[in-house]
Amino acid sequence: MRAATALTILLLTSLMPSAHDSDAQATGVTIRAARLFDGRGQMSTDRVIEVRGSRIVAIDGRAGPVTHDLGDVTLLPGFIDVHTHIDWHFQPNGLFGPREGQPRETPEQRDAAVAANLQATLLAGFTTVQNVGSAADAALRAGVTGGTLVGPRILTSLGQIQGSRRGEPLSPDMLRERVRQLKDTGADVIKVFASESIRNGGAPTMTQEQLDAVCGEARAQGLRTLVHAHASEAIIRVVNAGCTQVEHGAYASDEALALMRDRGVYFDPNIGLVLQNYIENKARFMGYGNYNEDGFAFMERAVGEKGEMFGRAVKSGVKMPLGTDAVAGAHGQNAREIIARVEAGQPAVDALISATSLGAASIGMGSVIGTLAPGFEADIIAVRGNPVQDITSTRDVVFVMKGGRIVKKP
Repeated sequence: MRAATALTILLLTSLMPSAHDSDAQATGVTIRAARLFDGRGQMSTDRVIEVRGSRIVAIDGRAGPVTHDLGDVTLLPGFIDVHTHIDWHFQPNGLFGPREGQPRETPEQRDAAVAANLQATLLAGFTTVQNVGSAADAALRAGVTGGTLVGPRILTSLGQIQGSRRGEPLSPDMLRERVRQLKDTGADVIKVFASESIRNGGAPTMTQEQLDAVCGEARAQGLRTLVHAHASEAIIRVVNAGCTQVEHGAYASDEALALMRDRGVYFDPNIGLVLQNYIENKARFMGYGNYNEDGFAFMERAVGEKGEMFGRAVKSGVKMPLGTDAVAGAHGQNAREIIARVEAGQPAVDALISATSLGAASIGMGSVIGTLAPGFEADIIAVRGNPVQDITSTRDVVFVMKGGRIVKKP
């Protein structure tokens, strides 16, 4: 990312820990709350978490003074969003993407917009995201890790793989080479497009041989695969290729859901934010690429179809970590996905697990984040009230700690 803009510096300064917080981190931080949800399904009361450095060292019910007494809140692990596009934003003219006859945004305007997305996501309680975007994500990941940008921990694909280039299909060997290139540049995961966009109907776009090559090479390189697939035929090919996770699945059949469950493939359906956000911001997306009336008609129908599919997915028992596919306009609203899942029939405890320990497991970090327990990274958030009783409280985050550093407090 380019040199920090004035807005980036302002955001960074406003979220930096004070001298008092830095001293507390060095000597230990203790946080008391009325309730604690551990990320694995257990709720306890009157808990105190002790943090030293970046790790949780103890959780107990001790009496006496603490550094942060948060009162009637519930502590949870920092939420995890396994599918975002943190760099997607609206231009200064309010529209998505460059438009003919309109002035292009400056690099400084772009950097400020992305910094604002990072801030909004972190302050909403999402301390880790998997951003499946472009090579530019390397700078964002480095900036957050190095402390020059304030935002959630970032895992990234650094690019995307499709089955053709300029209308010509890519051979299995070419696809394997692309996987190796992404590994060499530092990708955490391989993002693959195995079907058309939902705005184009979601038909398969990659053959079984192509998917076998991509996912087989990714396994050989020690990488996970995150695969865009809407139609059941595409999903079945993805699972048979040994890919790690299916995204979207708007038209997943019971057969496809059962196959994912039986093969241990993760499924991230994105039912509560991305389509709704597109529809709410229709005027801002219209006219760019395939954002047209037909595409929006597809999306409007798909809201109901995905809700019905999700109900079947819950009954199937497939593992569903929480991802939003957050795009321009959606950053910071990620918890809408948690709420939508409960409204569509998933038990609140399971929805919270999907955003914490299950999400961590799906990205290969299940022993590091996603759980409140001694030895885990101190990614800790607090919401008002009890989210198991009122899931909408997940949008009322009052405290955020990431890696032992407090970035939001009452």
